[in-house]
Amino acid sequence: MRTRTVLIVLFEGIQPLDVTGPHEVFAGVRHAHGGEGAYEVRTATIDGEPVRSTSGLRLAPDAALGDCAVPDLLVVPGGEGALEPDPRIVAWLRDNGPRAGRLLSVCTGAFLVGAAGLLDGRRATTHWAYCDRFTERFPQVRLDPEPIFVRDGRVATSAGVTAGIDLALAVVEEDHGREVALTIARHLVVFLRRPGNQRQFSVPLAAQTAGRPTLRDLQHWIVEHLRADLSVDALADRAGLSPRHFARAFRDEVGTTPGRYVDLVRLEAARRLLEDTGQGVEEVSRACGYGTPEAMRRAFVRSLGAGPAEYRRRFRPMTTVQPLAG
Repeated sequence: MRTRTVLIVLFEGIQPLDVTGPHEVFAGVRHAHGGEGAYEVRTATIDGEPVRSTSGLRLAPDAALGDCAVPDLLVVPGGEGALEPDPRIVAWLRDNGPRAGRLLSVCTGAFLVGAAGLLDGRRATTHWAYCDRFTERFPQVRLDPEPIFVRDGRVATSAGVTAGIDLALAVVEEDHGREVALTIARHLVVFLRRPGNQRQFSVPLAAQTAGRPTLRDLQHWIVEHLRADLSVDALADRAGLSPRHFARAFRDEVGTTPGRYVDLVRLEAARRLLEDTGQGVEEVSRACGYGTPEAMRRAFVRSLGAGPAEYRRRFRPMTTVQPLAG
Protein backbone atom coordinates (compact mmCIF):
# COMPACT_ATOMS: atom_id res chain seq x y z
CA MET A 1 0.00 0.00 0.00
CA ARG A 2 1.33 3.43 -0.91
CA THR A 3 1.89 6.18 1.63
CA ARG A 4 -0.90 8.79 1.62
CA THR A 5 -0.12 12.44 2.25
CA VAL A 6 -2.09 14.43 4.82
CA LEU A 7 -1.86 18.21 5.06
CA ILE A 8 -3.32 20.04 8.07
CA VAL A 9 -3.88 23.78 7.60
CA LEU A 10 -2.82 26.00 10.53
CA PHE A 11 -3.81 29.61 11.19
CA GLU A 12 -4.00 32.19 13.97
CA GLY A 13 -6.73 31.43 16.51
CA ILE A 14 -6.84 27.72 15.76
CA GLN A 15 -8.32 25.13 18.15
CA PRO A 16 -5.33 22.89 19.01
CA LEU A 17 -7.37 19.72 19.61
CA ASP A 18 -8.73 20.02 16.07
CA VAL A 19 -5.14 19.59 14.95
CA THR A 20 -3.72 17.10 17.42
CA GLY A 21 -6.73 14.75 17.44
CA PRO A 22 -6.70 13.87 13.71
CA HIS A 23 -2.89 14.09 13.68
CA GLU A 24 -2.61 11.39 16.35
CA VAL A 25 -5.11 9.16 14.54
CA PHE A 26 -3.31 9.32 11.19
CA ALA A 27 0.13 9.03 12.78
CA GLY A 28 -1.06 5.98 14.72
CA VAL A 29 -1.47 3.94 11.55
CA ARG A 30 2.30 3.55 11.26
CA HIS A 31 2.37 1.65 14.57
CA ALA A 32 -0.95 -0.17 14.29
CA HIS A 33 -0.33 -1.43 10.76
CA GLY A 34 3.39 -2.09 10.84
CA GLY A 35 4.14 0.97 8.73
CA GLU A 36 2.33 -0.38 5.68
CA GLY A 37 0.29 2.29 3.92
CA ALA A 38 1.08 4.83 6.63
CA TYR A 39 0.13 8.47 6.29
CA GLU A 40 2.72 11.20 5.89
CA VAL A 41 1.27 14.02 8.00
CA ARG A 42 2.43 17.62 7.59
CA THR A 43 1.19 20.99 8.86
CA ALA A 44 1.42 24.33 7.08
CA THR A 45 0.55 27.99 7.58
CA ILE A 46 0.02 30.61 4.93
CA ASP A 47 3.55 32.02 5.34
CA GLY A 48 5.37 29.16 7.05
CA GLU A 49 5.48 31.06 10.37
CA PRO A 50 4.24 29.73 13.74
CA VAL A 51 0.70 30.56 14.87
CA ARG A 52 -0.93 30.99 18.26
CA SER A 53 -3.96 28.88 19.16
CA THR A 54 -7.08 30.03 21.02
CA SER A 55 -5.65 28.61 24.24
CA GLY A 56 -2.30 30.31 23.76
CA LEU A 57 -0.44 27.23 22.55
CA ARG A 58 2.13 28.11 19.87
CA LEU A 59 2.18 25.77 16.86
CA ALA A 60 5.15 25.67 14.48
CA PRO A 61 4.32 24.40 10.97
CA ASP A 62 6.35 22.12 8.74
CA ALA A 63 6.04 24.44 5.74
CA ALA A 64 4.21 27.28 4.02
CA LEU A 65 1.02 26.36 2.19
CA GLY A 66 2.40 27.67 -1.09
CA ASP A 67 5.29 25.21 -0.90
CA CYS A 68 3.11 22.14 -0.33
CA ALA A 69 2.01 19.70 -3.00
CA VAL A 70 -1.70 18.94 -3.24
CA PRO A 71 -2.31 16.20 -0.64
CA ASP A 72 -4.32 13.02 -0.73
CA LEU A 73 -6.11 14.28 2.37
CA LEU A 74 -6.56 17.94 3.29
CA VAL A 75 -7.64 18.69 6.88
CA VAL A 76 -9.07 22.09 7.86
CA PRO A 77 -9.35 22.56 11.65
CA GLY A 78 -11.58 25.05 13.42
CA GLY A 79 -11.16 27.71 16.07
CA GLU A 80 -11.93 31.39 16.47
CA GLY A 81 -9.69 32.16 13.52
CA ALA A 82 -11.96 30.15 11.23
CA LEU A 83 -14.97 32.35 11.92
CA GLU A 84 -13.35 35.43 10.40
CA PRO A 85 -10.78 33.72 8.19
CA ASP A 86 -7.64 35.09 6.62
CA PRO A 87 -8.57 35.85 2.98
CA ARG A 88 -5.25 34.37 1.85
CA ILE A 89 -6.15 30.99 3.35
CA VAL A 90 -9.62 31.13 1.79
CA ALA A 91 -8.05 31.83 -1.60
CA TRP A 92 -5.58 28.97 -1.16
CA LEU A 93 -8.40 26.58 -0.24
CA ARG A 94 -10.47 27.74 -3.19
CA ASP A 95 -7.60 26.95 -5.54
CA ASN A 96 -6.29 23.76 -3.94
CA GLY A 97 -9.23 22.21 -2.09
CA PRO A 98 -10.91 20.84 -5.24
CA ARG A 99 -7.65 19.13 -6.26
CA ALA A 100 -7.10 17.30 -2.95
CA GLY A 101 -8.09 13.65 -2.90
CA ARG A 102 -10.36 14.17 0.11
CA LEU A 103 -11.20 17.24 2.15
CA LEU A 104 -12.08 17.11 5.87
CA SER A 105 -13.09 19.93 8.18
CA VAL A 106 -13.17 19.77 11.96
CA CYS A 107 -15.63 21.79 14.05
CA THR A 108 -15.81 25.41 12.82
CA GLY A 109 -13.31 24.61 10.09
CA ALA A 110 -16.50 24.29 8.02
CA PHE A 111 -16.61 28.12 7.98
CA LEU A 112 -13.26 28.19 6.17
CA VAL A 113 -14.30 25.50 3.72
CA GLY A 114 -17.65 27.23 3.21
CA ALA A 115 -15.98 30.60 2.58
CA ALA A 116 -13.95 28.93 -0.17
CA GLY A 117 -17.19 27.79 -1.81
CA LEU A 118 -16.33 24.12 -1.38
CA LEU A 119 -19.54 23.22 0.48
CA ASP A 120 -22.00 24.83 -1.91
CA GLY A 121 -24.87 22.44 -2.58
CA ARG A 122 -23.42 19.86 -0.21
CA ARG A 123 -24.71 18.44 3.05
CA ALA A 124 -22.49 19.44 5.98
CA THR A 125 -22.34 19.92 9.74
CA THR A 126 -20.41 22.00 12.27
CA HIS A 127 -20.28 22.66 16.01
CA TRP A 128 -23.82 22.98 17.41
CA ALA A 129 -23.17 26.43 18.90
CA TYR A 130 -22.39 27.91 15.47
CA CYS A 131 -25.09 26.27 13.33
CA ASP A 132 -27.34 29.35 13.17
CA ARG A 133 -24.43 31.59 12.22
CA PHE A 134 -23.28 29.10 9.62
CA THR A 135 -26.73 28.87 8.03
CA GLU A 136 -27.02 32.65 7.84
CA ARG A 137 -23.61 32.98 6.22
CA PHE A 138 -23.85 29.99 3.88
CA PRO A 139 -27.51 29.43 2.94
CA GLN A 140 -26.41 27.47 -0.11
CA VAL A 141 -25.06 24.68 2.15
CA ARG A 142 -27.45 21.98 3.38
CA LEU A 143 -26.48 22.12 7.05
CA ASP A 144 -27.47 19.21 9.29
CA PRO A 145 -26.88 20.14 12.95
CA GLU A 146 -27.51 16.65 14.34
CA PRO A 147 -24.68 14.25 13.31
CA ILE A 148 -21.15 14.25 14.69
CA PHE A 149 -19.87 14.08 11.12
CA VAL A 150 -21.27 14.17 7.59
CA ARG A 151 -19.73 12.81 4.42
CA ASP A 152 -20.83 14.14 1.04
CA GLY A 153 -18.70 12.67 -1.71
CA ARG A 154 -15.03 13.54 -1.23
CA VAL A 155 -15.84 16.26 1.33
CA ALA A 156 -16.54 15.52 4.99
CA THR A 157 -17.35 17.87 7.88
CA SER A 158 -17.47 17.17 11.60
CA ALA A 159 -18.97 18.73 14.71
CA GLY A 160 -17.11 19.47 17.97
CA VAL A 161 -13.42 18.80 18.52
CA THR A 162 -13.71 15.11 19.49
CA ALA A 163 -15.84 14.51 16.39
CA GLY A 164 -12.71 15.25 14.37
CA ILE A 165 -11.18 12.13 15.92
CA ASP A 166 -14.26 10.11 14.96
CA LEU A 167 -14.06 11.37 11.39
CA ALA A 168 -10.33 10.63 11.17
CA LEU A 169 -10.97 7.10 12.48
CA ALA A 170 -13.66 6.63 9.84
CA VAL A 171 -11.11 7.58 7.16
CA VAL A 172 -8.58 5.12 8.61
CA GLU A 173 -11.22 2.39 8.62
CA GLU A 174 -11.99 3.12 4.97
CA ASP A 175 -8.31 3.01 4.01
CA HIS A 176 -7.00 0.25 6.30
CA GLY A 177 -9.93 -1.68 7.70
CA ARG A 178 -11.87 -1.84 10.91
CA GLU A 179 -9.27 -3.56 13.09
CA VAL A 180 -6.62 -0.91 12.49
CA ALA A 181 -9.11 1.90 13.24
CA LEU A 182 -10.26 0.24 16.46
CA THR A 183 -6.70 -0.43 17.59
CA ILE A 184 -5.95 3.28 17.27
CA ALA A 185 -9.22 4.19 19.02
CA ARG A 186 -8.34 1.98 21.97
CA HIS A 187 -4.85 3.44 22.17
CA LEU A 188 -6.30 6.95 22.32
CA VAL A 189 -8.75 5.80 25.00
CA VAL A 190 -11.75 6.77 22.92
CA PHE A 191 -12.61 3.04 23.02
CA LEU A 192 -14.59 2.95 19.82
CA ARG A 193 -15.28 5.26 16.96
CA ARG A 194 -18.83 6.60 16.97
CA PRO A 195 -20.98 6.27 13.88
CA GLY A 196 -21.34 9.52 11.96
CA ASN A 197 -25.10 9.70 12.43
CA GLN A 198 -24.79 9.72 16.21
CA ARG A 199 -26.16 12.93 17.71
CA GLN A 200 -23.76 15.64 18.89
CA PHE A 201 -25.41 15.49 22.32
CA SER A 202 -26.35 12.66 24.62
CA VAL A 203 -30.07 12.56 25.40
CA PRO A 204 -29.78 14.31 28.80
CA LEU A 205 -27.79 17.12 27.18
CA ALA A 206 -29.96 17.38 24.06
CA ALA A 207 -33.20 17.59 26.03
CA GLN A 208 -34.11 20.72 27.91
CA THR A 209 -33.51 20.69 31.64
CA ALA A 210 -36.71 21.13 33.59
CA GLY A 211 -37.08 24.35 35.54
CA ARG A 212 -38.70 22.99 38.66
CA PRO A 213 -36.34 21.00 40.92
CA THR A 214 -38.64 17.96 41.26
CA LEU A 215 -38.73 17.37 37.50
CA ARG A 216 -35.05 18.16 37.08
CA ASP A 217 -34.14 15.64 39.78
CA LEU A 218 -36.47 13.14 38.16
CA GLN A 219 -34.65 13.47 34.84
CA HIS A 220 -31.39 12.50 36.54
CA TRP A 221 -33.09 9.71 38.46
CA ILE A 222 -34.45 8.18 35.24
CA VAL A 223 -30.96 7.98 33.73
CA GLU A 224 -29.68 6.10 36.79
CA HIS A 225 -32.69 3.76 37.24
CA LEU A 226 -33.52 2.37 33.83
CA ARG A 227 -34.70 -0.97 35.28
CA ALA A 228 -37.32 0.72 37.46
CA ASP A 229 -40.98 1.22 36.61
CA LEU A 230 -40.79 4.32 34.40
CA SER A 231 -44.43 4.50 33.43
CA VAL A 232 -46.15 7.89 33.54
CA ASP A 233 -48.12 6.87 36.62
CA ALA A 234 -44.99 5.75 38.48
CA LEU A 235 -43.00 8.84 37.52
CA ALA A 236 -45.91 11.14 38.39
CA ASP A 237 -46.17 9.52 41.82
CA ARG A 238 -42.44 10.02 42.37
CA ALA A 239 -42.81 13.71 41.38
CA GLY A 240 -45.81 14.15 43.67
CA LEU A 241 -48.13 15.15 40.83
CA SER A 242 -51.21 13.69 39.21
CA PRO A 243 -50.43 11.76 36.00
CA ARG A 244 -52.17 14.37 33.82
CA HIS A 245 -50.47 17.33 35.54
CA PHE A 246 -47.11 15.55 35.45
CA ALA A 247 -47.32 14.67 31.75
CA ARG A 248 -48.25 18.24 30.82
CA ALA A 249 -45.57 19.83 33.02
CA PHE A 250 -42.87 17.44 31.82
CA ARG A 251 -43.67 18.08 28.16
CA ASP A 252 -43.74 21.85 28.69
CA GLU A 253 -40.43 21.98 30.57
CA VAL A 254 -38.40 19.20 28.94
CA GLY A 255 -39.71 19.58 25.40
CA THR A 256 -40.84 15.99 24.96
CA THR A 257 -43.22 13.54 26.61
CA PRO A 258 -42.11 11.43 29.57
CA GLY A 259 -42.48 8.26 27.50
CA ARG A 260 -40.38 9.58 24.66
CA TYR A 261 -37.69 10.79 27.06
CA VAL A 262 -37.51 7.36 28.68
CA ASP A 263 -37.33 5.68 25.26
CA LEU A 264 -34.42 7.87 24.17
CA VAL A 265 -32.48 7.44 27.42
CA ARG A 266 -32.89 3.66 27.28
CA LEU A 267 -31.85 3.54 23.64
CA GLU A 268 -28.73 5.60 24.26
CA ALA A 269 -27.74 3.46 27.25
CA ALA A 270 -28.22 0.28 25.22
CA ARG A 271 -26.16 1.64 22.35
CA ARG A 272 -23.29 2.51 24.65
CA LEU A 273 -23.32 -0.94 26.27
CA LEU A 274 -23.33 -2.65 22.89
CA GLU A 275 -20.48 -0.43 21.66
CA ASP A 276 -18.27 -0.40 24.74
CA THR A 277 -18.82 -3.72 26.52
CA GLY A 278 -19.03 -7.41 25.78
CA GLN A 279 -22.39 -7.87 27.49
CA GLY A 280 -24.86 -10.05 25.61
CA VAL A 281 -27.99 -8.64 24.00
CA GLU A 282 -30.24 -10.23 26.61
CA GLU A 283 -28.13 -8.80 29.44
CA VAL A 284 -28.17 -5.35 27.86
CA SER A 285 -31.92 -5.45 27.39
CA ARG A 286 -32.41 -6.21 31.09
CA ALA A 287 -29.90 -3.58 32.22
CA CYS A 288 -31.66 -0.88 30.19
CA GLY A 289 -35.16 -1.78 31.31
CA TYR A 290 -36.47 -3.30 28.09
CA GLY A 291 -37.36 -6.55 29.80
CA THR A 292 -36.86 -8.73 26.74
CA PRO A 293 -34.43 -8.75 23.81
CA GLU A 294 -37.39 -8.53 21.43
CA ALA A 295 -38.60 -5.29 23.01
CA MET A 296 -35.10 -3.82 22.61
CA ARG A 297 -34.88 -5.09 19.02
CA ARG A 298 -38.13 -3.31 18.12
CA ALA A 299 -36.84 -0.08 19.68
CA PHE A 300 -33.58 -0.29 17.73
CA VAL A 301 -35.26 -1.04 14.41
CA ARG A 302 -37.76 1.77 14.94
CA SER A 303 -35.12 4.38 15.74
CA LEU A 304 -31.94 3.17 14.02
CA GLY A 305 -33.16 0.94 11.22
CA ALA A 306 -31.12 -2.02 12.51
CA GLY A 307 -31.46 -4.51 15.34
CA PRO A 308 -29.02 -4.76 18.27
CA ALA A 309 -27.08 -7.64 16.71
CA GLU A 310 -26.51 -5.72 13.47
CA TYR A 311 -25.64 -2.56 15.40
CA ARG A 312 -23.06 -4.46 17.44
CA ARG A 313 -21.65 -6.16 14.36
CA ARG A 314 -20.75 -2.77 12.95
CA PHE A 315 -19.59 -1.15 16.20
CA ARG A 316 -18.58 -4.00 18.47
CA PRO A 317 -15.61 -3.57 20.87
CA MET A 318 -12.39 -5.38 20.04
CA THR A 319 -11.79 -8.59 21.92
CA THR A 320 -8.04 -8.20 21.61
CA VAL A 321 -6.02 -5.04 21.36
CA GLN A 322 -2.67 -4.74 19.65
CA PRO A 323 -0.60 -2.32 21.73
CA LEU A 324 0.94 0.64 19.98
CA ALA A 325 4.53 1.63 20.46
CA GLY A 326 4.94 4.70 22.65
